[in-house]
Amino acid sequence: MLSRRAFVAACAGGLVTAAYPIRVALSHACAPVPAPQRTPHPKPRAGSTGAKVWKAAQLKDHAKLIPLFASVRKIPHIVDGIRCNCLCAHPPGMYSLLSCYEGDAMAIDCAVCQGQGRLAARLHAEGKSLADIRVAIDAKFG
Repeated sequence: MLSRRAFVAACAGGLVTAAYPIRVALSHACAPVPAPQRTPHPKPRAGSTGAKVWKAAQLKDHAKLIPLFASVRKIPHIVDGIRCNCLCAHPPGMYSLLSCYEGDAMAIDCAVCQGQGRLAARLHAEGKSLADIRVAIDAKFG
């Protein structure tokens, strides 16, 4: 027969052991890519638009992200020339940071994609060039 103290300690140890793989998986889901795997920033595609970037109606469950997605939608020629620095941005079909805001809009759940989008929009509003924005993004997220 276990004492109450021994039972609580055993339960706590079991919870920690069970939660560890989940915590490790989540911590790596959108972690920055290690430096050796980095690719150059992509060349913005001719004619890229923000037409596929999610709109407010699609973001109704993520209302706090509506301004971010709207700012990305306004500067597709900039965001399409930026490499996304998270591990979630490497499946087929992903070209640039703009891709993170289109399709399944993985930027909804990725702090790296959101941070890069916010920084790009702010620096563009300050008059910075794509080259300057890339340098700032690499310094902060690279």
